[in-house]
Amino acid sequence: QVQLVESGGGLVQAGGSLRLSCAVSGRTFSSYHMGWFRQAPGKEREFVAGINRSGGRTSYADSVKGRATISRDNAKNTVYLLMSSLKPEDTAVYYCAADTTSLFLKSGYLSYDYWGQGTQVTVSS
Repeated sequence: QVQLVESGGGLVQAGGSLRLSCAVSGRTFSSYHMGWFRQAPGKEREFVAGINRSGGRTSYADSVKGRATISRDNAKNTVYLLMSSLKPEDTAVYYCAADTTSLFLKSGYLSYDYWGQGTQVTVSS
């Protein structure tokens, strides 16, 4: 069983920055592709960023490209999402997810089989 626990959400002013963390249980964290998704009220869950097992490849949604950085520390079983130049439209619940089966990094949420409980990010204008 893989458990994911997000932290670091909160209220931030537009233009500010926030770093989200996701601690992952299990001995084989380094074998998982990891992703961050978000869901705003009334909207579908959307991909934000992903990182492959080794951390050597990353992928970003166009809406956050240039403002987001995903990283991982396999020694600490943790994945991070640094968001800068935040906008009110970034307001959402942010979810960390693990893909334990795919060969390559994916952006579709159906590829991810374990999810955290989510952390709220609110950006005020």
